[in-house]
Amino acid sequence: MTHIFVNIPTSDLERAKAFYTALGADINPLFTDENAACIVWDENVFFMVLTKEYFATFTDKEMVDPNTHAQVLIALSRESRDDVDKILAAGLANGGTEPTEAKDYGFMYSRDLEDPDGNGIEFMYMEPSAAAQGPEVYLAEQTQA
Repeated sequence: MTHIFVNIPTSDLERAKAFYTALGADINPLFTDENAACIVWDENVFFMVLTKEYFATFTDKEMVDPNTHAQVLIALSRESRDDVDKILAAGLANGGTEPTEAKDYGFMYSRDLEDPDGNGIEFMYMEPSAAAQGPEVYLAEQTQA
């Protein structure tokens, strides 16, 4: 089984913990201390939110400011379009920002959210039949119906 751990820096660990729990994630206290918090999205996906100082101990590369530079784009799926809108509303109410307009491709709906540190997360919903068949087949079926 593969687990995904995404390491992201923060300038305020307590603020980051409050933000991600407001989105519905949990915190694993076994891997949380004054340097890091293990944010649990589900049994396979985790964010390790690290203080900038602690994050810097894992690399010799210069850290970028997520407010001005993109290093990675993280996308997490939701169960419905409504769930995408709900998690964005929670994020916006808790210090996040929405840097772009919602995107509706017919088969997929997505919205971008930046946490208070500027780390970007895309929340998206894809129609299950589009995921199974591919978007072209799904969209062709929709125009024929």
